[in-house]
Amino acid sequence: QVQLVESGGGLVQAGGSLRLSCAASGGMFSTYGMAWFRQAPGKEREFVAGISRSGGSQYYADSAKGRFTISRDNAKNTVYLQMNSLKPEDTALYYCAADTTGWKWSTSNFNSWGQGTQVTVSS
Repeated sequence: QVQLVESGGGLVQAGGSLRLSCAASGGMFSTYGMAWFRQAPGKEREFVAGISRSGGSQYYADSAKGRFTISRDNAKNTVYLQMNSLKPEDTALYYCAADTTGWKWSTSNFNSWGQGTQVTVSS
């Protein structure tokens, strides 16, 4: 069973940047697709960005394209989310997730979750 621990959240002004990290342990990190999701108060959790096992493919929600970059370091068992040009509507609890199924990429496959890190963007 993989354990995921997020870090890097905080309070930032609109237009600023944050880099989230997610450290994985207890599993075979390089065999998992990884992703970031977020949930704002009163809203459903939504997909933000994902990355394939090798890191060769990245996937983004329309809201993240051009502003966020997902990357991974399999040697460090860590996935990152670089967030630039942050907006107040990016305020949410950000979750790291792992797809341990080995199936073809789908945002429905993610079955292991971290506890989340809060991102707050002030206007």
